[in-house]
Amino acid sequence: MMMQHMIDPVAWGATLLGLFAVAVAIGALRQPGTWAKMIEEIEQSPALQMLCGFAELFVGAAIYLLSPWHAHDILAMVMKAIGGLMMAEALVVMAISDLYFQIWLKNLAAMKRGWPVATLAFGAVLAVAGMLRFT
Repeated sequence: MMMQHMIDPVAWGATLLGLFAVAVAIGALRQPGTWAKMIEEIEQSPALQMLCGFAELFVGAAIYLLSPWHAHDILAMVMKAIGGLMMAEALVVMAISDLYFQIWLKNLAAMKRGWPVATLAFGAVLAVAGMLRFT
């Protein structure tokens, strides 16, 4: 039986979030334009806005609450910051989604490959940082 003190939520969170980002970025690089289409669909649907906002708020809160703030633990601080930013973005999505998604659509149109490449790099770094804590 695994002992509770052996589970590292920061390592698991970083690894899983990083792998998710890598997978999403690969999908976007394989099929350019899918992110812009996704944003357009969310922008047009109040139900999708609500679901996406809630999902991001829930995941961001979980990341934030499971990541301790210790000055000596850089990965935990990065994860806590990511969780906080996710919660803030979720609230912005719920409050001013019409303006927010227009900004993203313009941004995605200007950097069609830039965002997926940046997401791939960030996800890979995050996943590796998380996995290194398992050793």
